[in-house]
Amino acid sequence: MAKKPSTSKGGTDKAAAKSIEDRLIDAMLDLAACEGWQSVTLSAIAEGAGVKLSELYPAWRSRIAVLAAFMRRIDREVVESDFGFTPDDIARDRLFEVLMRRFDALQIHRKAVLRIRTEIMRDPPASAAMLGQLGCSMAWMLEAAGLSSDGVAGKVKIAGLTGLWMRCAATWARDDSEDMAQTMAELDRGLKQADRWAGAIFHKRRPGFDEKTEAA
Repeated sequence: MAKKPSTSKGGTDKAAAKSIEDRLIDAMLDLAACEGWQSVTLSAIAEGAGVKLSELYPAWRSRIAVLAAFMRRIDREVVESDFGFTPDDIARDRLFEVLMRRFDALQIHRKAVLRIRTEIMRDPPASAAMLGQLGCSMAWMLEAAGLSSDGVAGKVKIAGLTGLWMRCAATWARDDSEDMAQTMAELDRGLKQADRWAGAIFHKRRPGFDEKTEAA
């Protein structure tokens, strides 16, 4: 009789070692890439993840909850990156590195992300829900760049960065170059425009986009 695969420490099956959350996210991405967002259901996600539908209750109430978890996983990948910033790095350059790192993380799942993005734009309630999650993600991107996301000034930065991200994401969706050159160029332009906008509105450089240190 064949022995069962070892489940001892160090021999744990790779799939079993994943958290339920990661398995659900991966199943959702696979479904979206192969069949499109409209084919993504909780029951299909559960089947793809190898879990019972009852295991999704009550934490995972919709496919949007799984998509939001994917966005948080991307946030975590970026936040955990070692950017090696120095005090001489201006805020605009730090934001550029952080946001391009986010695009790098999304590029791995490009097919799924693009299909989800295209189809979810036709679903106003889902779009509104994900816009809120995107705002939370942009707050984390600011913090990863060493910029405060707190208070009224933080809300302004989050709103501005969310708009810039959406604009650059539209470019990324059309950018089929290996080095994402078009995306990088659009992001660079957008950050420079943010500098000029802040200067024109406040008649001086504002903390957040073009200073060597940030007074959080």
